[in-house]
Amino acid sequence: MTGKFYGLGVGPGDPELVTLKAVRILGEVDTICVPVSSADRDSLALQVVRGIAKKEFELLELSFPMSRDRSVLEKSWAEAGDAVAREVNLGRKVAFVTIGDPMFYSTYAYVLKYLKTNHPSVQCETVPGVMAMAACASLAGIPLAEAEESLVIIPAAYGVDDLEDVLKRFDNVVLMKVNRRVDEVLSLLERTEMSGRAVYFSRCGYRDQFFTADIDTLAGQKMDYMSLMIVKKKGIGNINANPAGGIKK
Repeated sequence: MTGKFYGLGVGPGDPELVTLKAVRILGEVDTICVPVSSADRDSLALQVVRGIAKKEFELLELSFPMSRDRSVLEKSWAEAGDAVAREVNLGRKVAFVTIGDPMFYSTYAYVLKYLKTNHPSVQCETVPGVMAMAACASLAGIPLAEAEESLVIIPAAYGVDDLEDVLKRFDNVVLMKVNRRVDEVLSLLERTEMSGRAVYFSRCGYRDQFFTADIDTLAGQKMDYMSLMIVKKKGIGNINANPAGGIKK
């Protein structure tokens, strides 16, 4: 039996947004990789898989420390890549499942790069998934970009020092993982008179999903890790009503 390594994007959280291809492959794999940063934090992607899978999997926990030390990170990617290679060389089909898309701010990309360099015989396939920003834009009924408009994506978790300049240069801005920077962003948007041109999203794709254009009400609040903001220079127009329990499970 020939083994294979898959990177599967399982969308933003709603099981109905998992692609047909990802569902098919989940029915074929033997092992699911579970990225963990601490022993008590369950994988969000695994929660989605458990909502759609019709079988039991062996779980392969891969430790990825919450660190910005490059040497620490590279060591964890190497250990994860070696663990995956051992499984695949035993003839197993292994899936690394990720929220959103595997090639968009995902640890999977680092493991894939390591495998290509150090275990070139391991067969790999990446299956794209619906990204959070696409799901958020659809939920609120606002386009990410139109016609000749520009779009930029910023990982807000690493700081928003350049945001004012970015807002001047681009028509549409997506701030990923904005939870820890909300107050900074609110202050900047107020100063630049753009408070009415932004929509905040929390846990899009889950039962308790929430979004609002009344962003001033967010000041001083503790935000969920899965937070995102879309800022549109030309304005957000009329957005959809925030659905109550709007996701069918």
